[in-house]
Amino acid sequence: MTEETPSLILKPTELDHGKRLDAYLAKNIDGWSRSRLQRLIDDGDVLVNEREAKSSYKIHANDVIEVELTELPATHFEPEDIPLDIVFADEFLAVINKPAGMVVHPAVGHTSGTLVNAVLGHAPDLEGVGDETRPGIVHRLDKDTSGLIVVAKNDRAHRNLQNQFAERSVEKLYLALVDGAPPTETGRVEAAIGRDPN
Repeated sequence: MTEETPSLILKPTELDHGKRLDAYLAKNIDGWSRSRLQRLIDDGDVLVNEREAKSSYKIHANDVIEVELTELPATHFEPEDIPLDIVFADEFLAVINKPAGMVVHPAVGHTSGTLVNAVLGHAPDLEGVGDETRPGIVHRLDKDTSGLIVVAKNDRAHRNLQNQFAERSVEKLYLALVDGAPPTETGRVEAAIGRDPN
């Protein structure tokens, strides 16, 4: 948490046990919509017991929830003439091969040069599609991850595609390049991952 943005520490009671994290926050933080709070969760501005959690996390009475109330960036984004590698497009959606190093949507510290700026440069009419802070964007990839991003061209396609991602009916496959030889052929990495405080 930073000194520049207001933060809250919430401690759920037994009555809150089993509630979704986003629903609990919406009930307990005045003036913030559930969708804005979900955005905070997605961006790592909400920690449960000092770890990032998903919106669907079921809270417990002994949880400690820290919320950094980071303001959303401006909701109007400048279209920019940035080349895009469009691998598929029809009247409903486009699939874009995002290069490593490109931020998907504008945020604090990244107000230009993002995939959203590039998409709006190619299709300015997408500005009103879906979430106003992520026009047309259905999901995201981290800045340093390259790969396919689905962009919806209308609200109906945006809702349907988001539902497919939420229901996990979309299969995502990641390929990682490893330097050296892992000690086993399969395994699981469990470590604390959080935002860089700087």
